[in-house]
Amino acid sequence: MSENEAFETHLQELRRGTIVLACLQLLRDAGYGYGLLEDLERHGFATDANTLYPLLRRLEKQGHLTSEWNTDEARPRKFYRTSAAGIRLAETLTGEWRALTASIASLTDPSED
Repeated sequence: MSENEAFETHLQELRRGTIVLACLQLLRDAGYGYGLLEDLERHGFATDANTLYPLLRRLEKQGHLTSEWNTDEARPRKFYRTSAAGIRLAETLTGEWRALTASIASLTDPSED
């Protein structure tokens, strides 16, 4: 495995959990899959449909998202929204993320020694 391939693998592992949090935050306003893919990319969380759609179904099954079909347009779309449980989870995960960020920063900050 090349150094670049190894980096990409580690980067993918690092980002995997952040996509959950990003989805919960972005779906506080209802959105559908393709639009969410675009929003994620715009905010620096590039992912693909093969990752996103199973994640949305899993979060819905766990009660962190709700969904409803919009059939007003020519193509029906399933819209997702973060549930109350999902908002609580997002808030908890955000706090944990901030603590992790501070911990990582303390490992690289020479003034911490």
